[in-house]
Amino acid sequence: QVQGLCGTFNGDQRDEFMTPQGDVELGVAAFANAFRAAGACPALGPGIPDPCDGFPGVRERAEAACAVLVGPAFQ
Repeated sequence: QVQGLCGTFNGDQRDEFMTPQGDVELGVAAFANAFRAAGACPALGPGIPDPCDGFPGVRERAEAACAVLVGPAFQ
């Protein structure tokens, strides 16, 4: 029996976002916030933050690295 941020791993994708209270959240932010320790970090908003926004110049490097993964070498 697996539960938590890693999902339930039971083959049923409808219950992958099960909270500690047993509710199934529809959105990623609400699901993640259910596991957040109060006061330890800010709550996520409705949108998923772009990790590249906080680090100038990394978007180009990330896109170049991802181009290799989605390129012909891995098809």
